Amino acid sequence: MVLAKYQLNFRENKVLETLCKKKLTIEDVRTFRDAVKNDYYFQMYYDDLPIWGFVGKVDDHEMKYLLFTHLHFEVLYNDDRVIEISVAADRSSSVDITEDKEIEVDFQYSVKWKETDKPFDRRMEKYAQYSFLPQHLEIHWFSIINSCVTVLLLTGFLATILMRVLKNDFIKYSRDEEMVDDQEETGWKYIHGDVFRYPPYKSLFCAVLGSGTQLLTLAIFIFMLALVGVFYPYNRGALYSALVIIYALTSGIAGYYAASYYRQLEGTNWVRNLLLTGCLFCGPLFLTFCFLNTVAIAYNATAALPFGTIMVIVLIWALVTSPLLVLGGIAGKNSKTEFQAPCRTTKFPREIPQLPWYRGTIPQMVMAGFLPFSAIYIELYYIFASVWGHKVYTIYSILFIVFIILIIVTAFITIALTYFQLAVEDHRWWWRSVLCGGSTGIFVLGYCFYYYYARSDMTGFMQTSFFFGYMTCICYGFFLMLGTVGFRASLLFVRHIYRSIKCE
Repeated sequence: MVLAKYQLNFRENKVLETLCKKKLTIEDVRTFRDAVKNDYYFQMYYDDLPIWGFVGKVDDHEMKYLLFTHLHFEVLYNDDRVIEISVAADRSSSVDITEDKEIEVDFQYSVKWKETDKPFDRRMEKYAQYSFLPQHLEIHWFSIINSCVTVLLLTGFLATILMRVLKNDFIKYSRDEEMVDDQEETGWKYIHGDVFRYPPYKSLFCAVLGSGTQLLTLAIFIFMLALVGVFYPYNRGALYSALVIIYALTSGIAGYYAASYYRQLEGTNWVRNLLLTGCLFCGPLFLTFCFLNTVAIAYNATAALPFGTIMVIVLIWALVTSPLLVLGGIAGKNSKTEFQAPCRTTKFPREIPQLPWYRGTIPQMVMAGFLPFSAIYIELYYIFASVWGHKVYTIYSILFIVFIILIIVTAFITIALTYFQLAVEDHRWWWRSVLCGGSTGIFVLGYCFYYYYARSDMTGFMQTSFFFGYMTCICYGFFLMLGTVGFRASLLFVRHIYRSIKCE
């Protein structure tokens, strides 16, 4: 953030006030000419109200590049409140920057204050045109409802099939138990002695579950704050501050669930588990931030965070995040919860039969990620246009509905694929459920490439690195969060079906 030198004192009119006098070098002229040619615009804020304006214009008749040097601000007020602000460039006061030569430029501005009857609580109505309200609202709702209905119909169709198949399985296994006790078992009942065998890389597995649970809690808290109106549409930094603070305060959840699961899976190296949990998401995010902030500093961009802000974040991590993570880990380690397995695990695992290629992990991840991604595909465009464009996202109710649909669809599709995996006597469902549940994050990353090259006008190393750097971290967070949802849903399902039959 940069503080502009414009002085807009309350109810103080100004005419042709000098902002500064600047001697533009040849390099400065070229930079401004490129900005005018590519329709660059500036964005400023006054009393949390945004204003936009172009740097200059191209005179198509004379093929000249003109730089605006005089801005006129018009501010509306009611009593002691600022209601509205606009800025317009005086096109008669412009400088020709077509040729590469040094120029002396006087930048000036004027301010006009006007009284209005509009109340303070209606001052955001003007800015509706810059968000997706109201002209896109009907189309937006229709698209979301259409997408959700399609996804729910597919989900219901799969649920009906799965319930019918399960019912037939229960009837078949009941008859087998009544007829011949020593009859050879087939299908998912056949692997009852292996289905609850602990997964490999237990420490990493539990760290994923802890971090995913924390991110899911973080998302729910953010939605709650958004729905009650905490995030003022043009209050810059409020969302990012909330993300940092809530993430720090919920780190105890990550420590607790990671350590609790690690204890249930009979893990012993608690310190490594907690370190892995603390670094699993923060580590890549911190490294990405360091690289991107360095790039921003090298380009002398306003996107670079100042040293003081960075130190505040480091102190929050050291004094809040880490202690809460450790306390949560201690509580999870000392919890009395035992792993609930309806069936005893055999000493040696059964051999997994040869399976066709489409039963592999990657094809299953593709199938698992497609349906949830189709539920959020439409909403992604609006979100990307808000985060990486000039639009402002204000329809949090729609986004919350889409989020709930995403969680439900992810849970169900992972359950369905887990059942089909067990039905072919493949008992390695622990990691598979995490990978299938989180595969939507990989689809979102793929959409990032489509949006960058097909929908956005971003160019250059800095914009490319910022876009893909931060979006990769967000998609990674989605992977952890939805992977945890997929595993928890699959675990409930597997426990239910094996508890419903006689496995001894």
